Amino acid sequence: MKENVVIDKSFAFSISIVKMYQSLVAEKREFVLSKQVLRSGTFISANVEEAVGGSTGKDFIAKMCIAYKEARETKYWLKLLRATDYLTEDQSAPIIFGCDELLKILYSIISTSKKNNC
Repeated sequence: MKENVVIDKSFAFSISIVKMYQSLVAEKREFVLSKQVLRSGTFISANVEEAVGGSTGKDFIAKMCIAYKEARETKYWLKLLRATDYLTEDQSAPIIFGCDELLKILYSIISTSKKNNC
C-alpha cells in the first residue's frame, strides 16, 4: 500500500498524545485537562482515517476540516497544560511542534482539495 504522510503523522501524533496522557495521569494525577487533550488529539487521526475512506470529495474535505479543527483545539490544550506547569517546556515543545506540522499538512490538503473540487 502507498505511504500516506498525513495518515502516518496523525497516527504517530495520537500515540504521543496517549503516552503524554498516561504520564499526566500517573505522575501529576491530572485528569480533566489531560482528558480533553486526549480526546481532541486522538480525534485528529480518526478523522483523517474517515476522510481517506470518504465516499465523495465533499465528504473528504469535511472530515479533513474536522481534523484541522481538532488539531487547533489540541494545540490550545497543550499550550494550557504548559502554561499551568503540568508539562515542562521540554515535554511540550516536541508535541506542539508535531501539532503545528499536522496543522500545516491539513491546511494544505484542505486548500488543494477545495481548489480541485470547485
